[in-house]
Amino acid sequence: MMEKNAKIYVAGHRGMVGSAICRELKRQGYTCVVTRTHAQLDLCRQDAVEAFFAEEKPAYVFLAAAKVGGI
Repeated sequence: MMEKNAKIYVAGHRGMVGSAICRELKRQGYTCVVTRTHAQLDLCRQDAVEAFFAEEKPAYVFLAAAKVGGI
């Protein structure tokens, strides 16, 4: 069980899955949900990701980010 005040990073929070994860975390009372847009954090750039994790130090990570090509 995660602590309610633990820092949780949700990658892909704007998508269908990531937004549902964020809503559910907030509904369950988690108070420190961290998100970043692609413009704020390019997950394809290792240096940017390492810097983000060094600064934010999330205790938990949900990876819901994906490249969507459409139907």
